[in-house]
Amino acid sequence: MANRPVFVVSLDNKFCIRENTDFEFFSGFSDKQKKRCICSLHKEYLKANNGKKVLEISSKSEDKLGVDLSAFNLMFKTKSGKEVSVESAFQAGKVFENGGPYTDLLDVSSKAAKKDERLKSSGRIISFCFDGIEFETEPKTYFYNWLYINALHLHESYTEHMLGYDAFTDIEFNPQKSINCQAEAAAVYVSLRKQVLLEEALKNKDSFKEIVYMQNM
Repeated sequence: MANRPVFVVSLDNKFCIRENTDFEFFSGFSDKQKKRCICSLHKEYLKANNGKKVLEISSKSEDKLGVDLSAFNLMFKTKSGKEVSVESAFQAGKVFENGGPYTDLLDVSSKAAKKDERLKSSGRIISFCFDGIEFETEPKTYFYNWLYINALHLHESYTEHMLGYDAFTDIEFNPQKSINCQAEAAAVYVSLRKQVLLEEALKNKDSFKEIVYMQNM
């Protein structure tokens, strides 16, 4: 057995509710095993939430939309016109006590950016900086969610379909090892959109922080 979160769209100032769900886990790194885990997780969640629609967001998703929404695949353009993935932008935006931001990571693949050794050898993260905008490290998901949601909003063909889902998962996300999750960011996006708060939240980083985080403090 394993336990993973399902990120449920919440139509209030929580925006997203994390529902930890126990499910049968299938060990192994193959796509087949990952997909068995996804099916198991969704099955267990839906036992108590009959009628809900859940989308897996990762490269292992059975749904093309879920694959496209992976931070490894979700693309956008920087101010300079460079097309990058959310994952590469996130890794390139990290500022460490002994180095960074490593903006050259914008020129490599998502996988290469995430595995760059400098991300592990430069000390603790002290801030983030992207396209000349600086972000503090608190709230912990602030920079990642801002980045993902801004990129997502550029893809109307994706977002219109997302509105039909009640919850999102990411089988690759382990809360014991990671903080940021694309499934959580997706749920927050849908909530902001449905509550007609999205445009205001995306005005600038301070507006985003005020709307998404400060109401819950």
